[in-house]
This record gives sequence, structure tokens and C-alpha cells, in this order.
Amino acid sequence: MPELPEVEAYRRLAERIVGRTIVGVDMPDAWFVKQGDPRALVGHRVTGVRRRGKVLFVDTDGPTLGVRFGMTGRLVVDGTPGVDALLYSSNDARAGYDRFALRLSRGTVVVRDPRRLGGVFIDPDERRLGPDALAVSAPALRAALAGSEAPLKARLMDQARLAGVGNLVADEVLWRARLDPSRPAGNLTGDESRRLARALRATLAALIERGGSHMGDLMPERRPGGRCPRDGASLVRRRIGGRTTWSCPACQS
Repeated sequence: MPELPEVEAYRRLAERIVGRTIVGVDMPDAWFVKQGDPRALVGHRVTGVRRRGKVLFVDTDGPTLGVRFGMTGRLVVDGTPGVDALLYSSNDARAGYDRFALRLSRGTVVVRDPRRLGGVFIDPDERRLGPDALAVSAPALRAALAGSEAPLKARLMDQARLAGVGNLVADEVLWRARLDPSRPAGNLTGDESRRLARALRATLAALIERGGSHMGDLMPERRPGGRCPRDGASLVRRRIGGRTTWSCPACQS
């Protein structure tokens, strides 16, 4: 599933289209267009490509295109996918999975999404997103958690509070930070919130370098019978914030 590490790979791949002009837009799946008319992009030059959380932004000298990838979306630029494969998704390249495309003065950008859980937006409201998880400071992270009785994992995954953390990243970060995902988010001490901020940055940097959100140290053990890579204790499986959650009862408190 595309979380921040995958969308960062998409952003890096899409950097090559900066300076090209959009000459056409293909919308074979009208349902995939969530806001505005993408045809307004035609004739405009791409001036930059950005990422905030799990959203990719393509800036032009006119409108901005925002792309959300849902659980199964991949970006393909000039025939090259941003990641080779996604966990829990069909990685079939059939044309029927292509939901949206930009035709450029040179090359193409295609959004391929088997389950149609993503979408594209013209001039999206970026104020709906919290600070980017890769760049958030310890004080800003603590402010995002402050006063909340919601489970820590659920709060970390609230994109309006902190943009970029998905299910796999959340489990890995909390395991590295030795924090129980079910704790009330506003309950962390100053030392714990700083530890969480360090773990968040280090985890995301490592997963980007390794090639995806599924490349964490905990990932191979997220299964029945799995054991903590740190102390060997049996992992517990729970449902937190509506998502399957794995954690170590011995070292996460």
C-alpha cells in the first residue's frame, strides 16, 4: 500500500516532468476525478512536483494537480513505475487499471489503481493536511497529539493532524519508539514525545532508503506466531483505529 515512502518514490520519479507542457488529459474513469476539471491543466507547463504526506502535488503555471493513491495506486512516468510492486495489491499492468493520465510534450504520467481508492483533485485545499511526517519537529508533533484521548496509533494516522503515516509505518514507528499503540495520544511525557519524533524521522528515512513502507524490521513478524525482533516476546494483534495492529507487550508501554 502506498504510504509516505512510496509517494516519496513517486515524487522523485516525477521530477523528470518539470519543464514539460501538458498537452492532453485522459480520464477513462470519471469517478476518479474528485474535484475540478483536469482539462484545465492542458496548455500549462509543469513548474514543480511536491509531496505532503501521502499526497503528490504537480504544480503548473496554472492549476495544481493533487493525487491521492489510496491503498493500491501506483504512479507510472514515461512507462516507468515509481515502485516495482505494492503489498496487498494487484501489480498487474493491464490498461483497465489506468484511471488517469497526463499526456505531455514529451512522455506521459499515468495513475494506475486496481481498487479505485485514490483520486485526483484540481487546486486541492492543502490546509486539510497536517505537517509532513518526514519533516515535523518534536514540538509540532507533540502539539498534534496534545489533549487527545484517541489511541496513539489512530492519532498518528489522522492525516489532518500529521500527514503521511499509514498502517505499516505506524506499527514500525511505535515499535521502534517502544510505545503502546493503544495509549491515549495526549498522555505522552515530554521525553516520550521526543523519542517518538526521533523514531518517526529515523523510520521514514530508513524505509525510503530500503524501498517501501513494507521494509521495516517489524514487518516480517506481523503475523500469527510472530515474535518481537528486539526481545523475542510473542507479538499481540489488535484492532486500533479501525486497523490491524501488531505490537510487543513486553517492550512497548
